[in-house]
Amino acid sequence: MREEVRRPAVAGSFYPGDAQTLSRQVRDFLSRAPKEEVTGEIIALVSPHAGYMYSGQVAAYAFKLIEGLKFDAVVVVAPSHRAYFQGASVYDRGGYETPLGVIPVEKVLCRKLMEDSDLIRFVAQAHAQEHSLEVKLPFLQETLGKFHLVPVVIGDQSSRTCEIIGQAIDKAVKGKKVLLVASTDLSHFHPYDQAVKLDNIVLDGIRNFDPQKLSRDLDSGKGEACGGGPVMAVMVAAKEMGANRAQVLKYMNSGDVTGDRSGVVGYAAAVFYRNLPLPEKEGDRKKPAISLGLTEEEKKNLRQIAQSSIEGRLKGQKPPRIETLTDHLKEKRGAFVSLHKHGQLRGCIGQIQPTKPLHQTVEEMAMAAAFNDPRFDSLTENELKDLELEISVLTPLQRVKDVKEIEVGKHGLYIKKGFFSGLLLPQVATEYHWDRMTFLEETCRKAGLPRHAWKEKDTEIYLFSADIF
Repeated sequence: MREEVRRPAVAGSFYPGDAQTLSRQVRDFLSRAPKEEVTGEIIALVSPHAGYMYSGQVAAYAFKLIEGLKFDAVVVVAPSHRAYFQGASVYDRGGYETPLGVIPVEKVLCRKLMEDSDLIRFVAQAHAQEHSLEVKLPFLQETLGKFHLVPVVIGDQSSRTCEIIGQAIDKAVKGKKVLLVASTDLSHFHPYDQAVKLDNIVLDGIRNFDPQKLSRDLDSGKGEACGGGPVMAVMVAAKEMGANRAQVLKYMNSGDVTGDRSGVVGYAAAVFYRNLPLPEKEGDRKKPAISLGLTEEEKKNLRQIAQSSIEGRLKGQKPPRIETLTDHLKEKRGAFVSLHKHGQLRGCIGQIQPTKPLHQTVEEMAMAAAFNDPRFDSLTENELKDLELEISVLTPLQRVKDVKEIEVGKHGLYIKKGFFSGLLLPQVATEYHWDRMTFLEETCRKAGLPRHAWKEKDTEIYLFSADIF
């Protein structure tokens, strides 16, 4: 008896229905996507699911990383657009078909998932016309050749559902070499500049590898992603499977493709991977710092000012004042205060221009990082015990005439174009192992600008250094 095969639903509309044309198009996308350097074992990918003419090139940035690799199975987690149901649906039948052939389903893993929770089962209508999973498959077929598939479509995208699915995936795949793929588009039909801002909130959640933050941002409307649930589930599973690094590979929106910026849809490609060897502990990590002449006692006093101002706000107390302020602490300086919790960013706010005495700048920026960073909820008192605090005292901005002046490991960047601006501290490029070009591109993204905006004549680029402690 011939096993049931899920037939293509969007071949000929979302992507070419002819095998030869489809293969040629996917190969063309892949040929134009640079293979980004990932220093470790790839665990999971994030890629968009719109029609190939809009998002195919972005998707290629993710799938380029796995060309020629071998996996025991690929778990694709996608959102349901046409059917609403609780939990997730796993297609445990014979296979999934595209114009490039039938991909066999890995039934054993499918059934392990379904046995783990009542929320995971087979719902026929979840797969019948759903495009978000199907459009991943030709890219996988072209990059991996033959492989076995675990197709998962999520109905409700609550954080509880996504956590259960992520944990179930981790349990099911133990002992196997498995690739996870999350399918998502980002914001839908906002004007270009608004879309970029919304999308950057989601991209920050991905970069920080923080499914809880991503869930909060999506629930609050700070960011948008139609496949936010699949991304969260894959993040949960990938962490359990040993991934400890995240990297956004490419971001664009439909306005970048069509030129129509009146109402756009956002697309991103990302990877989660296990960095080898495991990253150093925060206290052992070498920071790209320079000396501005601050003594250890002065640095200690600045840290105490920052810590006390945060604690005072939370406990309703006035922070103690330093009796004697040295000339260095009175000197007008720009500074940033960064807060981390369990190694993940929890807030970062700074003052670029040296308009106030350093001690006052640090106090105000510590408060802002804890309570006014729009990417995060306000800090709570029960988080204090897990909080790690870092201060970056800045040198004055210096206009860049030639990007060759920029030294990764020494400089931070500030990029400004029109009303848009963004800054990345020196330690960010070092932590993510970026080269100069990537550093420039990511600073543009931080500013809400297109990736290559740094090349445009009216874009201002500044560098600075920092004493980091």
